[in-house]
Amino acid sequence: MLSVGLVGVTGHLVEVEADLSAGLPAVVMSGLPDTALNEARDRVRAAVVNSGERWPNRRITVNLLPATLPKYGSAFDMGIAAALLGAAGELPLAALDGVVILGELGLDGSVRPVRGVLPMVVAALRAGINRAVVPLANAAEAAVVPGVTVKAVETLHRLVAYVRTGGALLDPPSDHPPPEPPMLDLADIAGQAMGRRAIEVAAAGGHHVALFGPPGAGKTMLAERLPSLLPALDDDAALEVSALHSVAGLLPEGGRLVRRPPFQAPHHSATLAALVGGGSGLARPGAVSLAHRGVLFLDEAPEFAARALEALRQPLESGRVLLSRTGGTTEYPARVQLVVAANPCPCAKPQGDAHCECTPLARRRYLGRLSGPLLDRIDVQIELMPVTAADLFVTSGGGEPSADVAERVAKARAAASARWSAERWRVNAEVPGPRLRQPPWRLPPRDTQPLRRRLDSGSLSARGFDRVLRLAWSIADLDGRDRPNVDDVDEALALRTGGGRRFDG
Repeated sequence: MLSVGLVGVTGHLVEVEADLSAGLPAVVMSGLPDTALNEARDRVRAAVVNSGERWPNRRITVNLLPATLPKYGSAFDMGIAAALLGAAGELPLAALDGVVILGELGLDGSVRPVRGVLPMVVAALRAGINRAVVPLANAAEAAVVPGVTVKAVETLHRLVAYVRTGGALLDPPSDHPPPEPPMLDLADIAGQAMGRRAIEVAAAGGHHVALFGPPGAGKTMLAERLPSLLPALDDDAALEVSALHSVAGLLPEGGRLVRRPPFQAPHHSATLAALVGGGSGLARPGAVSLAHRGVLFLDEAPEFAARALEALRQPLESGRVLLSRTGGTTEYPARVQLVVAANPCPCAKPQGDAHCECTPLARRRYLGRLSGPLLDRIDVQIELMPVTAADLFVTSGGGEPSADVAERVAKARAAASARWSAERWRVNAEVPGPRLRQPPWRLPPRDTQPLRRRLDSGSLSARGFDRVLRLAWSIADLDGRDRPNVDDVDEALALRTGGGRRFDG
């Protein structure tokens, strides 16, 4: 029988072999099974017997090929049961040639859903297999993969009847998934013109953002509305993101593809494994991978554990997470837009008067929990001022809605995509710094003079220099220019060094 094993979100075709021989009755599993797979012998035996089939009273050897690939989970149960019944002469398995079989068996013979069916079916298709039998609860998820004929079963008995007598398998449910809830709108933001501009530039170029300011300034509201400015995911990105959510068991109801850029906002008590992924055996994706092609928002960022924050440095640069465990290495994509928000001090009371109880040293220590190397990887760093009464009670015009801003962002991204299409970069934030410092993309010295002075004085790192250049290109794309000018560079420099860490008393 054919099945699929997952390592991270990468699927590998697995052949399930069963052999019956003389000897003491026993079931031996081989092929690097994990604990859940080793326990399949008991689940399969009960499911076969309770489905009305005869259990062979012989020595049974089940092997999963390739034997060098670690196998995890219970998705092999149905394949093992079918192979075993075929080896016993109970089933003519010709009807299942070239068919991938996935599903966990209950003791009563029911077929239970499993995680990761979407990337499993994708892997089968890439291996040349275009037919799949999956649990009924996973059928809608599997059916979104184009080019694959998906059938479903809810019991082992239905699969046996199909092979033995030509009984009918089930089609994926045709129910329409419920509509997605409306997204938050940027028009809800009161004032904060600089914050709105920063979020727009970040959306246009895929840049990371750090928002600093007092409580109630709108840091969280701005971060939560960033996904409403991002374009919908294309087919490749949607399949990639949906595969990650399938592995984590978080696919939307109805099994539809994830088309909206995901938004992850873990609590500040989140552990290192919760942020970047982990766990025993097969490492599960963390928040940074579940936010792939979307937004990872860390509210109250200084309250996160230092180890968890520092672990984000490598994924922010490479766009992937590599998790090494004793059982092997797992890789997950992690191309995210990071947004961090922080209050000016631990007490978070108004500054500059008798309300704040924190000393200047306490304020520096608090924001110092966000290390320099981490902040250096964040393109936009701005300080938000308190909202005024005039901003709150504006009666006409109000803030620009997300739909209008998203239209400009889409045009800017289209311009960047066309410019970098030969290099396969999607947004300006992905362009390597050396590429922007070489012809034909190098800007004239008169436009980069402020950057050069800051670099020579040590107030701007080489990485910061390149990130300002990327911001300048995003600003130019938003404004419809084919190249940045000195004003774009000045605005980019202001967004990069806009007072994000000036809460030092």
